[in-house]
Amino acid sequence: MKNKIRTLAAIIAFLPWLWGCAWLLDAEENVAAAAEEVIVATPVSTDTPAPRPTVTSMAETVGADGLGDPYYPQLGNGGYDVTHYALDLAFDPDSRSINGTTTITAQATQNLSAFNLDFSGLKIGAISVDDHPADFSRTGTELTIRPADILPAGQLFTITVDYSGVPQPIVDPGVPFARVGWITAGSGVFVLSEPSGAMSWYPVNNHPTDKASYTFRITVPKPLLVAANGLLEEKIDNGDTTTFVWEAADPMASYLATVNIAEFKMVTEEGPNGLPIRNFFPLDASLRASEALSPTVAMIEFFSDILGPYPFEAYGVVVMDANFPGALETQTLSVFGRNALREGTVAHELAHQWLGNSVSPATWQDIWLNEGFATYFEALWREHSRGSDLFHSEMSDSYDSIVAAQLPAPGDPSVRGLFGASVYQRGAWTLHALRLQVGDELFFEILRVYYDRFKGGNAGTSDFIAIAEAVSGQDLSDLFDSWLYAVEIPPKPPVRGR
Repeated sequence: MKNKIRTLAAIIAFLPWLWGCAWLLDAEENVAAAAEEVIVATPVSTDTPAPRPTVTSMAETVGADGLGDPYYPQLGNGGYDVTHYALDLAFDPDSRSINGTTTITAQATQNLSAFNLDFSGLKIGAISVDDHPADFSRTGTELTIRPADILPAGQLFTITVDYSGVPQPIVDPGVPFARVGWITAGSGVFVLSEPSGAMSWYPVNNHPTDKASYTFRITVPKPLLVAANGLLEEKIDNGDTTTFVWEAADPMASYLATVNIAEFKMVTEEGPNGLPIRNFFPLDASLRASEALSPTVAMIEFFSDILGPYPFEAYGVVVMDANFPGALETQTLSVFGRNALREGTVAHELAHQWLGNSVSPATWQDIWLNEGFATYFEALWREHSRGSDLFHSEMSDSYDSIVAAQLPAPGDPSVRGLFGASVYQRGAWTLHALRLQVGDELFFEILRVYYDRFKGGNAGTSDFIAIAEAVSGQDLSDLFDSWLYAVEIPPKPPVRGR
């Protein structure tokens, strides 16, 4: 999640997010009235279960109802790995409601007589496992499903959930400045789910460590369009409605899934090696909106030169029809507010496609691996495009603002500090300090090896440190301890060029 942090203003760097939050809170009265009740990992509702079939085939085993993330212990679930989500949704803009069916393909990692999904608020009509009706119950956001027969370890199975209602955004303690998930604004819908909001609009194993491919089949009244992750494979004319079928073939963390519904105009171009780039703008967007994205192809080439080829099948952005100053790096299709289209923010969200999306955090405590890296790559782009003098000046100013604000250590920022200025600025300076200590050649080799080792998967802070020490041949524990975990801010090392 990104709101560009300006140097010398670290203390108030996230005030624009508060303005965005005010807009989100006022976007729809029906959302504002109910959203306070939807809080991560707090029981708020119970669905009445159907009678449970008798299970006698083997000893009962139950998948864990959380993955034990240090910040969000109840997000995600154990006992299975999801391989694919197929989301079939029909949206009614008058009532703001959806009718949906989500079909999940998963593999059991243990014998399962019951397992959980994360799912908030929406009314459940029916659930089946491998086409057989299943018993279910829900407390808060924990949906427990009991299949008719125990699923043996290793078995592939499908879960089908029918549901309906008006999605309510999530009140997440890590995002005190906004609500997350399915957001309605004006005549549009925008999905910004980091970290927990995915469960506001579909049942999900809601943790970055369980990535899956996606199919989105979204039906909307004309003239609305749908922009989602991946590639648009089919557009079906149903008369008064259109069904858009998007396929996201590469594994994706749940918080990066997005569906955006509005009267967009689409502008396409071709990136390196024929990469499709598709950008979606409000109908009244000015030429300046498109011009702000003009460096995108050059940025892709530059980041590819540092890390390796762009990791997904497409890229582009959606611009929300709202004066929202933030952006989110949703996979292959970053979402921007109107007034977030700045060159630095464009670079930041693009860098996340490698660092955050392809290499995703092992836990939410590791968020600096997303935001510190993207912030530093934003600075690297300016070094590349505008010269080393500006880079030196900005890094020096950034350090001064870290000291002025006494930003805490980013290695364990706490839930409330998940998207605080320290994660961005002190996280970026952790990388810069590493670069200054080991030198440019080894530093960029560390980045390449780290990305190549963990692309398509997940990494934690200890993984990055291990790569840095192995590549450099140095004991870097003092450097990482001082920048990531120490209360006292380390002295500023000499600022040198690349």
